[in-house]
Amino acid sequence: ILVPLVTPFKEDQSVDYEAAVSIAEKLIEDNMADSIILTGTTGEFFTMSFEERVKLFKVIKDAVGDKIPLMAGVGCASTIETIALAKKAEEIGFEIMMVVSPYYTKPTQKELYNHFKKVAESVNIQMMLYNIPIFTGVNINPETVAKLSEIENIVAVKEEAELNPKQMTEFINVTPDDFIVYCGDDPMILEAFAQGGTERIGGIVSGGSHLIGVQLRNMINMFLNGKVEEAAKIQQKYLPLFRIMGQNGRTNPVSLIKEAMKMVGYDAGIPRLPLTPGTEEEIAEVRRVMKKIKII
Repeated sequence: ILVPLVTPFKEDQSVDYEAAVSIAEKLIEDNMADSIILTGTTGEFFTMSFEERVKLFKVIKDAVGDKIPLMAGVGCASTIETIALAKKAEEIGFEIMMVVSPYYTKPTQKELYNHFKKVAESVNIQMMLYNIPIFTGVNINPETVAKLSEIENIVAVKEEAELNPKQMTEFINVTPDDFIVYCGDDPMILEAFAQGGTERIGGIVSGGSHLIGVQLRNMINMFLNGKVEEAAKIQQKYLPLFRIMGQNGRTNPVSLIKEAMKMVGYDAGIPRLPLTPGTEEEIAEVRRVMKKIKII
């Protein structure tokens, strides 16, 4: 269970570093996470400055770096800034980084390959590719992942191509046996393990695991131990939770994930504009679902 840590913001829109540490510590204490990823999509990296991201890396590394493996999300819109942030993560002591595709520019597959290759070669730490076409506007095709997997320190990919569930299998088929695929789509967890088993599926990167990391781990273990029906029922049970985070056309679920986290004791702060906190009606609907599935 890799938890993409939310970044809590204060009412004045500044980063609440103290609350971020508190969230990380509670995730560890409650056994929700096997690893924590900083400044990913759920961490609202796209609203943060370079300096804020570096400071968050330092603060969280100092606070919990000896308690749990950490991964630095270093993806930026340009190659030069991604390399600069990757070097900062390496300096701070991170051993692995997650790099999302450059967004808005819609690079070609050749440009994507060159981007990831240059970033990987700029540091001496491991790298996980991050494919999320719904937000970047571009898919990392299996052929490109295959070529990138030949680069020594590119060791994994986080796959969140919701409209193409078969692509995970394609990634597995075209990469070496030691190249790991992580599922980034909460409703597709069991499908991922059905496609790759434990040898090729390293786990899940799940925003929902802030709330139900233990339950998701138990579900995965049930499935892998042959209790397929029981595991499927658990996934069906939690599907409304994943769905409710996108109500009212919210493509990015982080605002309502934060509202749900507050209901279970996290100081999750608010999202950063242009994202806005949940409305009274949205929060009530999240609470209703969480009560129904007995999270609160």
